Amino acid sequence: MALFDRWFGAREASPAAALYAAVVERARQPHWYLSGDVPDSIDGRFDMVAAVLAMVLLRMEQDPAAAEASAALAERFVEDMDGQLRQIGIGDITVGKHIGKMMGMLGGRLGAYRDALAAGKLDDALVRNLYRGNRPEPRALAHSEERLLALRGDLDALPLDALLAGQLP
Repeated sequence: MALFDRWFGAREASPAAALYAAVVERARQPHWYLSGDVPDSIDGRFDMVAAVLAMVLLRMEQDPAAAEASAALAERFVEDMDGQLRQIGIGDITVGKHIGKMMGMLGGRLGAYRDALAAGKLDDALVRNLYRGNRPEPRALAHSEERLLALRGDLDALPLDALLAGQLP
């Protein structure tokens, strides 16, 4: 049966599939776009997924037992972005270049959010990374900052096994 599955494209679900689905679900919540003024565009949705994903990955990097799952989660992000790019019409020849750029953007966000969390204030990092340099209204920025800081705090309190099962607080 496994040989049949390989021939016809069936494959095992990624161990990070449930967690990545929860990240995307959280990033798609309307409050980010309504109260937080995150642009409801392809770029805005990418930036929001990257922000939520960064909070999860930063939580996971605190626990050495999560290293393998963290790598699987990043791989799932790449698979999703590859599919999204192809769906919007990006051709095979340039998909890899776009994926590389997106991974660089995620890496930059991880560093920016890590530093901002250490300082206890996300606003400047959010303006650069979530709003791409366009400072939103103060209430919108405060909304996004408060919600992401709350998510990060809730993630710290969440047991690793619950997180790995895709249960975001």
